[in-house]
Amino acid sequence: MTGGTTRRRGAAAVLAAALLAAGCGGGDDPRPTSRETDARMFTNPVVRTDAPDPQAIRVGDTWYLFHTNAAGRNVPVLTSPDLVDWTPAGDALPELPAWAEPGRNWAPEVIELAPDRFLLYYTVAGRESGRQCVGRAVASAPQGPYRDDSTAPLICQAELGGAIDASPFRDADGSLWLLWKNDGNAVGVDTWIWSQRLSDDGLRLVGEPVRLLKQTEPWEGNLVEGPFFHRHDGKLFLFFAANAYDRAEYAEGYAVCESPTGPCVKAPENPILATNGAASGPGHASMVVVDGRTWLLYHAWPPGQEGTVDPGRQIWLDEVVWEDSKPVVKGPTAGPQPKP
Repeated sequence: MTGGTTRRRGAAAVLAAALLAAGCGGGDDPRPTSRETDARMFTNPVVRTDAPDPQAIRVGDTWYLFHTNAAGRNVPVLTSPDLVDWTPAGDALPELPAWAEPGRNWAPEVIELAPDRFLLYYTVAGRESGRQCVGRAVASAPQGPYRDDSTAPLICQAELGGAIDASPFRDADGSLWLLWKNDGNAVGVDTWIWSQRLSDDGLRLVGEPVRLLKQTEPWEGNLVEGPFFHRHDGKLFLFFAANAYDRAEYAEGYAVCESPTGPCVKAPENPILATNGAASGPGHASMVVVDGRTWLLYHAWPPGQEGTVDPGRQIWLDEVVWEDSKPVVKGPTAGPQPKP
């Protein structure tokens, strides 16, 4: 009897130890299972189809990402709960205004002005000018549909090659601004990044435009483009891409500006995001903050496939850390990393 009891107790102890090791014990094991660990990790690219010039905003618990036209959509929109797993959600701009030609809708960006008011700024070919121009459209929900009721472009600058890559920005004082680039490389003139105040409703430009910076450094090649503002610790950063979009030399840099109208000084450590073994020609980025951490969304080519249609420019997501108040991009990455 005693011997049997001892054997049963010994067997029970062995079973309990086995269950505990398997995470099935009576206490809560804080260690994640391999499946849980895998679910918390991601590997770039986060969008593996052609999705150039990405920009994302968060509304509630959902992220909305907009990018250059693809698959017959003027402004494709994707949704995600975590910036990593994206689901196509249709065309944010299903109809173009009468002044626009279809087929060249580039670099859309959205800003939320109120819970039921979202503005989309986009590049499209103007019928009258024959050049790329900037339009604006309004929706009551982040995914659209956006409607452009204008009778003419917001910006064209046909004599300077056209206007592209518009990016809205709300500054700390509540003022609204718009950045864009004149498409000078299309006609052999300088490419400038411009800034101008927007009206409170975001539909009109106010005052006069200001030129902030142009291509001046060897790494920039013949152009700068894809600008956006971001404030960090009170400092105003102007991020931009440079060089030919379909070459490995395409990269991302930044400048520090005294105000949305400048002056702006380029960082001596530029470019801060460049081609490596993981991705080629990274750039035309946008920036988001999640739980105090900064992340960069940008497009890039698979190495050696610059300029190809399939898979095209995919979307990468990498963290930005601030060292001595300077942005340092931890990428492009190819290995697993924790989700935002």
